[in-house]
Amino acid sequence: MTITTDLFPGGKTKALTLSYDDAVTQDIKLVEIFNRYGIKCTFNLNAGLLKSGQDWTLKGVNISKLKVEELVALYKGHEVAIHSYTHPHLELLPKDQIIAEIYEDRKALEEWFQYPVRGMAFPFGTYNHEVLEVLKDLRIEYSRTVNSHESFQLPENYLEWDPTCHHANSKVMDLAKEFLESDEKYKLSLFYLWGHSYEFDVDNNWQLIEEFCNLVAKNPSIWYATNIEIIDYLKGIKTLSFSNNGNSVYNPAGISIWIS
Repeated sequence: MTITTDLFPGGKTKALTLSYDDAVTQDIKLVEIFNRYGIKCTFNLNAGLLKSGQDWTLKGVNISKLKVEELVALYKGHEVAIHSYTHPHLELLPKDQIIAEIYEDRKALEEWFQYPVRGMAFPFGTYNHEVLEVLKDLRIEYSRTVNSHESFQLPENYLEWDPTCHHANSKVMDLAKEFLESDEKYKLSLFYLWGHSYEFDVDNNWQLIEEFCNLVAKNPSIWYATNIEIIDYLKGIKTLSFSNNGNSVYNPAGISIWIS
């Protein structure tokens, strides 16, 4: 008997996940678009900056942090993840401050959202070996980089999770079409898009994310998932233990895993 675990939930071989940073007021419009199309996203928040409030201007566009009391209702159905407490370059900090930036952010987010916060995106996309060691010590399960690979590969190292591309990548729509047209029966494909919602105001191109969502949404071959759902599933696959004859399997992950 031949057994393959190269399937996502529902027997699908493709998955789509998104990640947007900083919890700014433009997220309100972005979430409305995602909800309308049935797209799931992970939002990476800086609790310290949210508590203090922050406004800045970029190319004439006002950018403001969301109010803490708005967060839970806004991000319902999506995932929130760590983006450090005050958004510093973590690799420039002494180890105790790296720990504090991650721990305090996670602590605040868990108090607000009332569930374990297990993922992260690196502020500025920068990190070093010491930052990675701290993430391991604090049992962070994944962290997103800003290093686009422009492909549909699965993450090899969950703590250095490279996305497919930023939404401003000139190839984004071509990559989306390639993703939809690909038909590899026994290979898992993942499209991972990231960015900042305020960039749509700055670049005056909200139609870009509308077009992207319209293209990829409601496709029966795609699993739409948050970052942590992807990680939990991939880890779950690796925990399966099959009998020699393939007639039975032990699944300790506590989630449904699809096989054929």
